[in-house]
Amino acid sequence: MKFPETELILTHEHRVYHLNLKNEDIADDVLLVGDQNRVAEISKYFDKIDFKTAHREFITHTGFFNGRRISVVSTGIGTDNIDIVLNELDAAINIDPVKRELNPSRRSLNIYRLGTSGALQESIPVNGLVASSHGIGLDGLLNFYADWKTINEGNISDAFIQHTSWPENLPYPYCVSAADKLLDKFKNTGTYMGITATAPGFYGPQGRELRLKAAMPALNNLLNTFSYNTLQIINFEMETSALYGLGKLLGHNCLTVCVIIANRMRREFSKDYSKSVEILIEQCLNKIAG
Repeated sequence: MKFPETELILTHEHRVYHLNLKNEDIADDVLLVGDQNRVAEISKYFDKIDFKTAHREFITHTGFFNGRRISVVSTGIGTDNIDIVLNELDAAINIDPVKRELNPSRRSLNIYRLGTSGALQESIPVNGLVASSHGIGLDGLLNFYADWKTINEGNISDAFIQHTSWPENLPYPYCVSAADKLLDKFKNTGTYMGITATAPGFYGPQGRELRLKAAMPALNNLLNTFSYNTLQIINFEMETSALYGLGKLLGHNCLTVCVIIANRMRREFSKDYSKSVEILIEQCLNKIAG
C-alpha cells in the first residue's frame, strides 16, 4: 500500500512535516515534554547531542546520556498535538519516505512523557511525582480511530460512566493502560501511581471557572471519589490518554510521569516546582540508561 501525499505529508528532504524528523534522527527511547524550553533543560545532561531540529512548537534534541541514545521532543499542549506527534514519530520510523510504503520490519519506541499536572487526591503533595498507570480520556480523540475498542479498559470506563453519571453529550471516556515494563521502573521509588484523567482543555473541561461557568461544577469531586478495585484517579492533565491510546495501537511502550504543581482539592499551588522537575528529569534519565 502506498500512502498518498495528502495522508503522509513530507518535506522535500523526506522528513515528516510537523516534526521535521526522519528515521535516523529518532532514538529508541523518546522523552516528550510539553514546554519547548524543557527540551534544552533535559539535553543539557547529555554527554553529546548529535541532532537538533525545530519546527513550530516541535523541537527535538537527540544525543547520548551514559552511552544510551535518547531523543527529547516538545509536543506543545493537548491531545490534538499528541495526535500529530505519535503519528509522525511512528511514520518517520516505520514508513519508507521514498517508496511511501510500510517498512518490512517495524521499530517500537519507549516513550516517556515528563510533564506537570494537578493532583486530585488530598494526600498527594505539591511537588510530588506521579506515574500514570492508566489514562482515562475525557477528550474523545481515540474515538476517531477504528480499533480503539481493542485496547480500551472497558470495565474502568463503564464504572467511571456510572459513578459520574457521565453526560451523553460528552465524548465516551475511554481508558488505556501504561506499558508495564516502563511503569515498573518507577515502582518503590516514592512515586504515586494511579489513573490520570486527561481533559480537552484547561478551564471548563477541568472544572475551572472564571467568567464562564462549568457545565459539570462537581467534576473534580466526582473524579476524587472514583475508584476501581484499588485504583483511584490521582491527577488531571491534557495528554496522557491520547499518548497511551495511540502508542498502544501503534505498538509503542508509553508512560507519563508528572510533577504535581497544584493540589486541586486543597487549592494549593507550588511556589517553585523547578527543583522537582529537575529531580524528575534526572530520575528518568538514570532509569533509561541504568
